[in-house]
Amino acid sequence: MAKLKFGNVEENVVTREEFPLSKAQEVLKNETVAVIGYGVQGPGQALNQKDNGINVIVGQRKNSKTWDKAINDGFVPGETLFEIEEALQRGTIICYLLSDAAQIALWPTVQKHLTAGKALYFSHGFGVTFNEQTGIVPPKDVDVFLVAPKGSGTSLRRMFLQGRGLNSSYAIYQDATGKAFERVAALGIAVGSGYLFETDFKKEVYSDLTGERGTLMGAIQGIFAAQYEVLRSKGHTPSEAFNETVEELTQSLMPLVAENGMDWMYANCSTTAQRGALDWWKKFRDATKPVFTELYESVASGKESQRSIDSNSKTDYREKLEEELKELRDSELWQAGKTVRSLRPENQKPKQDTGNQEQNTAGLYKKTVEKTESVN
Repeated sequence: MAKLKFGNVEENVVTREEFPLSKAQEVLKNETVAVIGYGVQGPGQALNQKDNGINVIVGQRKNSKTWDKAINDGFVPGETLFEIEEALQRGTIICYLLSDAAQIALWPTVQKHLTAGKALYFSHGFGVTFNEQTGIVPPKDVDVFLVAPKGSGTSLRRMFLQGRGLNSSYAIYQDATGKAFERVAALGIAVGSGYLFETDFKKEVYSDLTGERGTLMGAIQGIFAAQYEVLRSKGHTPSEAFNETVEELTQSLMPLVAENGMDWMYANCSTTAQRGALDWWKKFRDATKPVFTELYESVASGKESQRSIDSNSKTDYREKLEEELKELRDSELWQAGKTVRSLRPENQKPKQDTGNQEQNTAGLYKKTVEKTESVN
């Protein structure tokens, strides 16, 4: 295992150099990996493993939309696609990729098929960490570990098809066979990770729940809304407010930050932007840090997990969710965004009978994206 410094802290990291795909294939050659759930992470992880030569099967409810999706993705009923309980019986490694609420409901069925020597794989530490709330307590004679890609299943699959890799965390909760590390590292490479950094189940779920509610989605939407509303209240048009709040960030700046870091961005912007960003970033940090502290404490206390379980288990959850999503979707901010996105060159329909290279390239790019998204 490689030891790399992140800042001044040395951490354990699994890289493709030390654990190439050929090694992962050797470790998993006698395993049957059963992916249970074909919703968010399931398709990307299952398809990447399949393309990497791993013996992977999918367990899903028959005659459901996700069953049909798995068939469209190339899984064959009776060969690589089975009803959930049959897949659980066949699998030596159970990739438990249902939603947290669904994991709780199905756990009694999963538990009875976890015979000695099998492995239980998660992509989230929720069920095990909050086991007093979920009831998910694995038997002692199975390996229990996780690989958590730092992104959606769609991103995992798309980057795999581009020849890239999404970084993931890994953690071992229980090593019953003495092979847990080899198994988890092999699976991490097989599902398409660029590299794997070490954590534990509790830290994974605490950071994940904080991130989702924070800078990944909750906080960023709150900041978008606040700046957009201020600009609109001061007389700026919706297009100008959206472009200055969202479009420039996501289309121009964030790709550069991802490539080079924020320090590079500060050093390579106009002196006016540089001065303003340096003057204001600490004010935003100081203003939001108490909110993040409150958020983390809510996660650690179990309040966030209990709210998720209670909310997601209600029979009318989907209807209530749609109402909340509609509020976002119908807001002027994201209605303006819809128009702005349609005006991007790559989203313009190519004109007929034209030699305009820019239009033709845009059309080709759009078709490529659509083809990529259809397999996620």
